[in-house]
Amino acid sequence: MKVLMLNGSARLNGNTYTALEEIGKQLEKEGIEYEIFQLGADPIRDCIGCGQCSEQGCVFTDDKVNEFIAKAKEADGMVFGTPVYYAHPSGRIQSFLDRVFYSSSKAFAFKPGAAVAVARRGGTTASFDVLNKYFGISQMPVAGSTYWNIIHGARKGEACEDAEGLQTMRNLARNMAWMMKCFEAGRQSGVALPDTKRTSRTNFIR
Repeated sequence: MKVLMLNGSARLNGNTYTALEEIGKQLEKEGIEYEIFQLGADPIRDCIGCGQCSEQGCVFTDDKVNEFIAKAKEADGMVFGTPVYYAHPSGRIQSFLDRVFYSSSKAFAFKPGAAVAVARRGGTTASFDVLNKYFGISQMPVAGSTYWNIIHGARKGEACEDAEGLQTMRNLARNMAWMMKCFEAGRQSGVALPDTKRTSRTNFIR
């Protein structure tokens, strides 16, 4: 089994990466592989609702969206990490995930998901809430921890000083590993996935 993690920071090895790496190290102890997908600092376009999505994902191929979707199809769990900008997730991770989920939400259904927010001080829970909404609309069970999944730090390396934050990341990894193992045991026992429907789309505008 494998967890795919998204580093939504433009800084490849900053505090957001530190939080994800702490999760990854604990996942390995639980016998689960992980990969940190670096969003990086290259431009990312917004979703424009063009409706041209395909089996490969988004119609636009000038960034990493479809590369991430291909990896997500093979993964068994997801963790999305973001720095906090003005009490909100980074604009780049939101633009990225809007296109990922709009074009390929089936790749994520019934896989455990978790969000992680990193900030100097405030805005972590608001950012955490925004990312969790991608899971709720996509039939993804949410893995929790012993506190909200947040770490504090501004300058590079400061997240390593947040002992409670690091503990929260390790406990999150333990909980996610447990969920994934339970789901795998269910599959092996013949427990079928829910037969959910998407045929009704009510429009309240008259």
